[in-house]
Amino acid sequence: MRRIAWRAGELLGVLFIVSFGVFMLVTLMPGDPAVAILGEGHPPAEYEALRHELGLNDPLLIRYWDWLSSAATGDLGRSLVPPQSDVSDRILGALPVSVQLAVMGLLIALVLAVPLAMWSAAHAGGAVDRMISAGMFATLSVPSFLAGLLLIMIFANGLGWFPRAQWVRIGEDPVGNLHHALLPAIVIALMELALFTRILRNDLIVTLKEDYILAARAKGMPPWRILVTDALRPSSFSLVTLMGISLGRLVGSTVIVEYLFALPGMGSMIVTASGQGDFPLVQGAVLVIALVYVVVNAGIDLSYGYLDPRTRRVHA
Repeated sequence: MRRIAWRAGELLGVLFIVSFGVFMLVTLMPGDPAVAILGEGHPPAEYEALRHELGLNDPLLIRYWDWLSSAATGDLGRSLVPPQSDVSDRILGALPVSVQLAVMGLLIALVLAVPLAMWSAAHAGGAVDRMISAGMFATLSVPSFLAGLLLIMIFANGLGWFPRAQWVRIGEDPVGNLHHALLPAIVIALMELALFTRILRNDLIVTLKEDYILAARAKGMPPWRILVTDALRPSSFSLVTLMGISLGRLVGSTVIVEYLFALPGMGSMIVTASGQGDFPLVQGAVLVIALVYVVVNAGIDLSYGYLDPRTRRVHA
């Protein structure tokens, strides 16, 4: 409980720093919000009246406190660019798309990376290890946009197995949603697959040299059982940490994939809002992404006690 309370305090501190930094940076965005709302050609008095109504003439710290206190109650303000709507509603529409893509991409990468890493570590230095390592380095060298274009050309335009630029909500049609989300998730998974495989493979090689592994081998235990039951869990620290970082990063950084497949996710929404000068939407979206990021990584940190009980005594 003491660790959970400590992590909760860290979470609030990180969110405060992120919210303050984003608010200050957004104030440097070019453009006048009053002009973005009313459009050009109105009398100066109307622009001034709207700035006063929005509180844009108040001191910066007062504006930040008003926004933060409202955000703490769930009110992230309203979008400035027509059609104007609540920022919370816009985020609730875009966040599930990005979260689904990120989770699917990580699951695909994990399902493939674990057996590949175990196979590579079991044959360290051999032909299988070199072949898998070469494949992972080749995957890392291909940019996401190029991999996405190639997959679109082959599986969407060529074979017609997947749609090119459509999206179906999971609540409307779960099967159709999976059909539309699978190809973008594969594009996301490629880069993560290479990283996960390399990280887990290196940690497994180190673990397989431990004394308790050598003792298990001396007892005649099958190699697959040693890998799965004895070596995999203590070798998963770096992988679990990387997964937590990747999930938080992917929720807001799948801009290229969302652009290629015309998906209404968080990344494309933030880029569009930034270009339009819609600062309430940018602030709210970045704050939500930061919240997802720190919550996921706090949960990952707490999971170390399960992966290795020795960490419970270290943090006690």
